[in-house]
Amino acid sequence: MVVSLSFVRLEIYTLFLFLTPFSAKQKLGLFFKADLEKVTDVEPVDDEYEWHFKVKCTTCNEVNNNWVGVNRLSQTDLNGSRGTANLVMRCKFCKRESSAQFDPTPTKPYTNDDSGQFAKIVTIECRGLEFIDFEPRSDFKAKGIDSGTLFNDVDLTDGYWADYDEKAGLPVGISQIKSEFRKV
Repeated sequence: MVVSLSFVRLEIYTLFLFLTPFSAKQKLGLFFKADLEKVTDVEPVDDEYEWHFKVKCTTCNEVNNNWVGVNRLSQTDLNGSRGTANLVMRCKFCKRESSAQFDPTPTKPYTNDDSGQFAKIVTIECRGLEFIDFEPRSDFKAKGIDSGTLFNDVDLTDGYWADYDEKAGLPVGISQIKSEFRKV
């Protein structure tokens, strides 16, 4: 009896999916790092901010090539459950459903004291997926250190932001932006 190698691989993969616990949850902290010049309290303008992440399925380790937008105020029903989550998605490869839910605590502003080092700004509970990258975009705000001037149109899409604080008479900016996820 001849058994094809692809059939054996399919059977092993099916067994792997069956034995892999879907409901394994993990809490990930999004840690943000930037060099701040004469500004503090960098954070999204409001809770309706659309966070953009690269997502990896923890069942088959497939990485979604697209940036996935998640709004912490949006709630989507989980299939076969009475629960909801901020993000519910199905892996294109293994077809498993996964979800993510922001922690209800407010986003922690990135302050001048944090400048140049990683600081946790938000916590997200993930089931069946893992966030592997964060792309800050527009709709951030910051406050001038010397003047208290509010900058409500901070766009971090290009990886930096620069402006001029009229009250303080100084240039202000955010540069060297990096982020990473850590289990918390």
